[in-house]
Amino acid sequence: MSAPTLQSLPTVDASLYPSGGLDILSRDEVARLRDASTGMHDLLRRCALAVLTSGNASDDPRAARELYPEFDIQVEQQDRGIRIDLKHAPAMAFVDGVIIRGFAELLFAVVRDLAYTAMEMGEGCNRNLRTSSGITDAVFDLLRNARALQPSTDPNLVVCWGGHSISRDEYMYTKNVGYELGLRGLDICTGCGPGAMKGPMKGATIAHAKQRQRRMRYIGVTEPGIIAAESPNPIVNHLVIMPDIEKRLEAFVRIGHGIVVFPGGVGTAEEILYLLGILLREENAQLPFPLILTGPTASAPYFEQIDRFLRLTLGEAATSRYEIITGDAGAVAQRMIAGIRKVREYRIVHKDSFFFNWSIDIPLEFQRPFVPSHEAMAALDLHHGRKPCDLAADLRRAFSGIVAGNVKEEGIRRIEQHGPFEIHGDPDMMQSLDALLRAFVEQRRMKIAGDYQPCYRVVA
Repeated sequence: MSAPTLQSLPTVDASLYPSGGLDILSRDEVARLRDASTGMHDLLRRCALAVLTSGNASDDPRAARELYPEFDIQVEQQDRGIRIDLKHAPAMAFVDGVIIRGFAELLFAVVRDLAYTAMEMGEGCNRNLRTSSGITDAVFDLLRNARALQPSTDPNLVVCWGGHSISRDEYMYTKNVGYELGLRGLDICTGCGPGAMKGPMKGATIAHAKQRQRRMRYIGVTEPGIIAAESPNPIVNHLVIMPDIEKRLEAFVRIGHGIVVFPGGVGTAEEILYLLGILLREENAQLPFPLILTGPTASAPYFEQIDRFLRLTLGEAATSRYEIITGDAGAVAQRMIAGIRKVREYRIVHKDSFFFNWSIDIPLEFQRPFVPSHEAMAALDLHHGRKPCDLAADLRRAFSGIVAGNVKEEGIRRIEQHGPFEIHGDPDMMQSLDALLRAFVEQRRMKIAGDYQPCYRVVA
């Protein structure tokens, strides 16, 4: 049977009537979602198409639009609520002409979060997004509006980071870790995509079923620039779309009670540097926050290289904030549950909430959105002699720029127009950075398919 051509891919027209968290929108919210002049409607269309093509195996954010060029979505206001009209929607999201419930929930989450962001954080809003506290309040409000905060629940949410392009052995290991976490009553939060973001959720579903848990949380936190390249996996039952990568990272840290890091590529390195940069601040020195780097036994060399890079750049003190465990999923879960107990005790003593980590200090330089232009990437200060937390912030930006050049549409256009980014720094640091990035390429952690064309050039 021959593969379908672009013109032969089956599509469906449908009208949906949301309920629950998205039963009403204001006229202004609906108008903004329909506004083509601001780019909001195109953003809605891109994010909606991403969730309706869950399982797409391409890193290119333009791939889905090429497969479904006539897809469109319109939000219509009605006296008793709203109606979402889909035109030429991917048939894979439907069964006998009826949308699959999970796809519908993810689609409603897209409309909800984009509408809220447009009103509360768009032009003309009264929020102060120039201060650290103002940004944290915005993150809190976004999560609260998405109903991702559960005040009545004891600390039990484990954030799992890792790559979307991992080996079969690594993927099975992420499932095993998720299974062990689920047996201990822990819920899972990931970046919502495939690979190491799907595996822990899939493993946890079996464990939760065995333990007869009825209220399981599989939270996926993403942002508009990433969602098209990493469509939500079908296990996600609570999708949250943050406005940018910095607020996405802060959301992980604020709602998670511990973090497990699986093998990954540039995005995973960015996440590690973000968290370590925060934990290495004096203000957070006494704050318990379990961080475990783990993978199958065969992945030990990967973590050894990550560890060497962190020691060279951030110093030996950084190693006290994470633990490396390979080949033992049960040990990971045991260490995580012990770490979360300490988090609970600390929050009780310091009168901090269980559902949102107000105590952790996240400085403004970690919160400001970084626009990875060629000038901004070349200006990063990657030299020894800086405070580890400050150096981590710029290293995080370097990896963020590479992520943008790899999978974000705007970043891809910049690379196509102006060539690769240049990254400058001390020779030993640049040599280690280049070796790490080359290893990601050789291990196929940059792309799921096709030959990888580097979007960066390291300059010592």
